[in-house]
This record gives sequence, structure tokens and C-alpha cells, in this order.
Amino acid sequence: MKLLLLCLGLTLVCAQEGNSGVVRSNFDIPEITGEWFSILLASDDREKIENGSMRFFVEYISLLENSSLFIKMHTKVNGVCTELPLTCDSTGEDGVYTVSYDGENKFRILQVNYSQHIIFYLENFSDSFKLLELYAREPDTSPELKNEFVEICQKYGVVKENVIDLTKVDRCLQARRNGVA
Repeated sequence: MKLLLLCLGLTLVCAQEGNSGVVRSNFDIPEITGEWFSILLASDDREKIENGSMRFFVEYISLLENSSLFIKMHTKVNGVCTELPLTCDSTGEDGVYTVSYDGENKFRILQVNYSQHIIFYLENFSDSFKLLELYAREPDTSPELKNEFVEICQKYGVVKENVIDLTKVDRCLQARRNGVA
């Protein structure tokens, strides 16, 4: 009887995890296309995301015919929202891309729920820093997901103090709503 209850319990846990919709491999890249909002940004070099070159705000991601990703972002230059278009080349590995911006970078999708959020991990080889990004389909997301992101950051060597909540700053959303930038 105990074995039966244990099996039932494990089945329920597995079923619940399966319903979360989180994908960690075998990504369906066309499903990540569309509008996104920058939620959390983290780096082992805090200056890069506090006031530096890696403080950017995603608007949308699209898939190009050659399997590259086009990411439209915004960054603030002298207090003005400025468009930052990036083309990221597929490496041929599942969910792994390269991009030249502030040096040479390789980034990978760590996890995605296509209708809710995506987490990227980036390594910069020019200045040797790490960057993690949490984007969501809505302007904010649950505290539970934010906490999970912080835990993921710590696994990659980025301390909690180096996680910046972008939902509490101007993400160039005004320019976005008005069709500017």
C-alpha cells in the first residue's frame, strides 16, 4: 500500500512539473518570437548592467530565414532611449547563439515557457563577464519566477546583489508605446 501511495505521489509531482510549460532543451525557436519585456538583469560585473553597455531593454525577438535571431532592444544614451538592433547568429547548437556587441559573446537559452518567460545566459569573451537575463511576455512577472532567476544566477556565480529589477526603472516603454525609437 505504501508503495502504491509513493508511486501515486511521484506521478502527481511529475505531472505538475510537466504542466509548468518550462522547456530546457529541444527549443522550438519560432515560439520565442514576438514581444518581450526586460524583467531582471544580472552580471558578475555589476557596472556593465548598472550604467554600462549591457543595460538594455528588449522589445521583440524575431527569427530570420538563416536561423539567426534579430533582437530589437533599446538602451539609454545620454538619457535618451536609443534603438539597439542586434543580429545573433546560430551556432548550430540547440538554443546557442553568438553576437558581436561590446566584444564577442556567446549566449544560450537556459529555459523558456513560450507564453510567459525566457532566461538567457551570456558569456562575454572580450571583457570576461557573465550576464543573465529574464524576459517576460508581460511588463512584470511573479515573485516566484524572480526568486528562481536569482537562484539560477547564483548557480552561475552571480551574487544576488548583482541582480537588477528592471521593472522598477524606465525601460524606454514610453518611447515604445508612442512608436518612437
